[in-house]
Amino acid sequence: MLLRDETLGIGELARLTGVPVRTIRFYCDEGIVASARSTGNHRRFGRDAVDRLVLIRRLRALGLGLNAIARVLSGERSMADEVSAERAALDARLAELAWRRAALRAVEEAVPDQRASRLELLAAVQDAAAARERLVGFWRRQLVSPVSDGIYASFLSMAAPQPPADPTPLQVVAYAELVHLVGDRALTSGLRARALANARTIGDEDALMHGVGEAVTLAQPCVVAGEQPRPGPELDRFVAAHATVRGRDDTPAFRRELMGIVASDRDPRVRRYWRLVGEVSGERATIGALVAWLTDSLERSLTR
Repeated sequence: MLLRDETLGIGELARLTGVPVRTIRFYCDEGIVASARSTGNHRRFGRDAVDRLVLIRRLRALGLGLNAIARVLSGERSMADEVSAERAALDARLAELAWRRAALRAVEEAVPDQRASRLELLAAVQDAAAARERLVGFWRRQLVSPVSDGIYASFLSMAAPQPPADPTPLQVVAYAELVHLVGDRALTSGLRARALANARTIGDEDALMHGVGEAVTLAQPCVVAGEQPRPGPELDRFVAAHATVRGRDDTPAFRRELMGIVASDRDPRVRRYWRLVGEVSGERATIGALVAWLTDSLERSLTR
């Protein structure tokens, strides 16, 4: 048992730590500061209560809640872990506020006769994370053939971009328009019908996506440079990727057939989708824009 001269009264503890008496009582009641009772039934504290209260005060100043502080004091979690968790929660909150601010500015900056329609559009994407999930869900429904986890994740990261942490009003509007587009039932059903038809004729979806990936890598400098679609090695690799997985050769007849296969990639709504992805992500050439350049090149090769 501590002797009286080895302990501190609640008033002295408050003076040494800068923590009000009523707050110390609250911490005692919550079980995060230990105290003993004197013969006169007054609270008495060990000298270690000073360091404990100073730590609590500093962690509270950083915004940590009592449950988190209790875990640190008990050794259940480290201070670094709890501070990191609080920082992550704050980052999420700041991103949410930045999204809301940009959406408000987008409505504010719209011309008067477009404010009502813009408000309706943006009302569907109040939650940025939920908005992205709608894009992810849309593309998951289109990827009917089995692909490797790596290719699947890579494609989704490009097709359903993460909402910017600090978006501009135009980026929020573009994201809202993406969500609106994937709600087009005619577009959804058309793309899925093509995916199902392809699944019946393609032997290896991974091989197709790998081959198309090589073709778009070749096409990227052309698109960035603003070159017009044209036949060339980029198109040849694109056609070869489609022909190989179907057990076919690159012939004029197959190229004409391929025009029908990739018709949905040339749908104006699909092209708009990828333009909007570029507005959100800042990419100069999205994968959709590169595929569009290749399909336009395919058309040119058939009309020469």
